Amino acid sequence: MYFPKGFLWGAATSAYQIEGSPLADGAGASIWHRFSHTPGTTLNGDTGDVACDHYHRWREDIEWMRRLGLNAYRFSVAWPRVLPTGRGAVNHKGLDFYKQLVDGLLGAGITPMITLYHWDLPAELQDMGGWANRDCAKWFADYACLMFRALGDRVHLWVTLNEPWVVATLGYLWGQHAPGMRDIGAAAKVAHHLLLAHGKAVQALRGLGLPNAQIGIVLNLSPQHPASDSPQDEMVATLWHNFVNRYFLDPIFRGEYPDPVLYFTGEFVPYVAPDDMAIIRTPVDFLGVNYYTRSVIAYDASDPTGSRTVYQAGKLHTEMGWEVYPEGLYEILKWVHDEYGAIPLYITENGAAFPDAPNAQGEVDDPLRVDYIRAHLEQAHRALQEGIPLRGYFYWSLMDNFEWAFGYSKRFGLLYVDFETQRRTMKASGRWYAEFIATQQGG
Repeated sequence: MYFPKGFLWGAATSAYQIEGSPLADGAGASIWHRFSHTPGTTLNGDTGDVACDHYHRWREDIEWMRRLGLNAYRFSVAWPRVLPTGRGAVNHKGLDFYKQLVDGLLGAGITPMITLYHWDLPAELQDMGGWANRDCAKWFADYACLMFRALGDRVHLWVTLNEPWVVATLGYLWGQHAPGMRDIGAAAKVAHHLLLAHGKAVQALRGLGLPNAQIGIVLNLSPQHPASDSPQDEMVATLWHNFVNRYFLDPIFRGEYPDPVLYFTGEFVPYVAPDDMAIIRTPVDFLGVNYYTRSVIAYDASDPTGSRTVYQAGKLHTEMGWEVYPEGLYEILKWVHDEYGAIPLYITENGAAFPDAPNAQGEVDDPLRVDYIRAHLEQAHRALQEGIPLRGYFYWSLMDNFEWAFGYSKRFGLLYVDFETQRRTMKASGRWYAEFIATQQGG
């Protein structure tokens, strides 16, 4: 199983999940800082105050990336670290942190991929309505432009947003993530304004004329399978497919919302200005796909959504309760390729949480994760063999970290982190991944 020369072998993280020190050196608070400090929002009241202390240990972490053999690393910038209030005055100490990190990565032969927004909106912008405020799209574009100017000469891979579907639904519709709202009208506005922010940021990059700079967006995509071949099950599975998978893809690649999305939002369809869709569909250079599992959907008249997710008994599930279903990765990559054309693709997240624990010798043996990575790489390779332009694979995550509302209870990392001592230990899966990458060098 050989991948093409130049294929990116990486791991991914996000700022609030690993950095710690969220208010250090003049940084502003984010909505996740606020949310995690609100009683009852996270397991055990866990916060990102320390996390993996990457803010101070980034040099050590780059060395771990070298040991893993990575040639790429996807990370996010904390917007309030560089712009404490979300706009206006720049916090140069915060910006310098990312400049040093990028220089350290390049010095180690590791290609940086920067995500501009991985859920940590500056809290002061939330006080002004956050993503439900249409002006947030402009604020984001201004912030993006700042980062392009600061790092665009060295960073050539840029991601506007990570999983905007999750931002809108878990943050504003179901209240499980920051800012913890349950407002369908706000959620519909948020989704549209995120798309608008994405488009404006792409246009901002194009306007700077940076050589070699490429920009895309990262979406969470997953097959939505009917639980049976009954017309009702097939109907609700199709509805969820449109809601989960087409909600952001159709506007970006076709300049329109799919009809079922309008069905979901109903009377809460957001205001769409005449030129919004032209901005949103500004061509991107690549699409990042985050894939973890599939959903199996059955019709259920008693549920407000008219459906329910059917647990797949007898199948392996991760600690998140997600079925291990590698075939779904190939299915999604092929569907995107067939539906939206030959856009270059990256697998920007793919990983699993399992109950890892060090043995008496301090080693972490995680055979389930080894099997997980191998099986998903086989499906990625299958897609490549069929001519799908896959450019890289980023495992989630480089190290165990703050798993949002689940706190520190779920471990996804290639590196085991002892959160008391901050000691990192490479898991067996990390060694396997390093050995696999080494076999690809001649590719």
